[in-house]
Amino acid sequence: MSALLIGQILGGKSVCVGGDKVNFRVEKDQIGEKNIPETHYYGINTRRALENFKVGSTLVNLKLIYEIALIKKAAALVNKELKQLKDEKAEAIIQASEEVIAGNFDHEFVVNAFQGGAGTSTNMNVNEVIANRAIELLGGKKGDYDVVHPLNDVNMSQSTNDVYPTALRIASIHLLRKLSLSLAELQEALQGKENEFSDVLKLGRTELMDALPMMLGQEFGAYAKAIERDRWRVYKVEERLRQINLGGTAIGTGVNASHKYIFMITDTIQGLTGLGLARSDYPMDITQNNDVFVEVSGLLKACSTNLIKISNDLRLLASGPRGGFGEIELPQVQAGSTIMPGKVNPVIPEMIGQIAMRVMANDYAITMAASSGQLELNAFMPLIAESLLESLELLNQGVTIFREKCIEGILANKQRCQKNLDKSAVLAATLIHHIGYEQAAQIASKALTENKTIRDVLKEDRVFPDSRIDEILNPYEVTKPGIPGISGVRGK
Repeated sequence: MSALLIGQILGGKSVCVGGDKVNFRVEKDQIGEKNIPETHYYGINTRRALENFKVGSTLVNLKLIYEIALIKKAAALVNKELKQLKDEKAEAIIQASEEVIAGNFDHEFVVNAFQGGAGTSTNMNVNEVIANRAIELLGGKKGDYDVVHPLNDVNMSQSTNDVYPTALRIASIHLLRKLSLSLAELQEALQGKENEFSDVLKLGRTELMDALPMMLGQEFGAYAKAIERDRWRVYKVEERLRQINLGGTAIGTGVNASHKYIFMITDTIQGLTGLGLARSDYPMDITQNNDVFVEVSGLLKACSTNLIKISNDLRLLASGPRGGFGEIELPQVQAGSTIMPGKVNPVIPEMIGQIAMRVMANDYAITMAASSGQLELNAFMPLIAESLLESLELLNQGVTIFREKCIEGILANKQRCQKNLDKSAVLAATLIHHIGYEQAAQIASKALTENKTIRDVLKEDRVFPDSRIDEILNPYEVTKPGIPGISGVRGK
């Protein structure tokens, strides 16, 4: 049993646990009293949240905590300038906020990510930690809220309903910028393979069936184009997140925040973040509507769609190595089996595929949460925040690993590519213009039935002279626009 729980049961100010004395302070709220260990910087509101939301082990994302603390710093700066906070108190709040941002109090942020109250417990956790650290800086003892009050001072001119969504927007913008760079690097790596494999002929497939000859480089070029779109979409969607409702307080009307504060707080947070944030011309919209997060998540889902497609293709192309396609070789990063010696699995493509699936699942959660808001507030913002930040972090880390441990080290098996192409009957497509679809189909069927190449059948049946066969069946010509074997037609 924890010392905190023992203290609550006994109702005392100190208990002995394992020979160690644990001191408690008593904190009160409108509901009653709680004993809080003296070592902790959080207070009664956080304690109640700990008791109420015992659901799994996922805590509030620290990136969200840091941005909330940054807003507390900005508010203290503005309220100091407006003479709403005394200089000494404001400076203590500012320093305490900076220490939170630096990660000095990570262990104090203990509230579960899945919480009721639209993020109020998270906001209060930050308010209490900053207040108690500021009290210490001013020479007081934790819990002496006459020195610095979590609500009256740290939360002055604010509400969870403008602090929380603003912090989420700022955290998301930072992660989106990082993801855009990660995708740009992945795009460059794929383009590098496009150039490296530009002379490798292989069998192209549609619906997993033999289709037409192509270059292996063309396959990777198509992947690069898909990621290029993702990079651009992620880069541009940041604009949707730049409008903030800070200063709108509870429902966007700005009650309990002065006109000067409302205008100054946006400029201040803009300066602290270095981001092009702007005050919404209708804060009530930002407070109650969360469709922007759905839009951002939707683009992450689109990116995930491409990542799954690419990773599935790579696993197919590398399958075998002898019983499958075997046309490329993926980097070997770990042993693949505890019972099958020598087996190496495509674990990095499998990883990125699972990350992409999780992002898709998060997108559904974000969509449901955003659509479930009612009237002037969405109570389900904690789910939106946890899901969106997790998706961004997973993609950031996963895309980098995918590039470094998979894409950059891919090798082409030129012999297997050529062998698979030679065994197929796909070159029959080059005959359509010369002899028509039906006769070309007959030749392809005969080649497959008798296990011969298209070239062998054409020679045996003397359909064309040998020199003409070489012109028509030139596989390099089939990988380009035009009609193979027709002089002057190519490219028109």
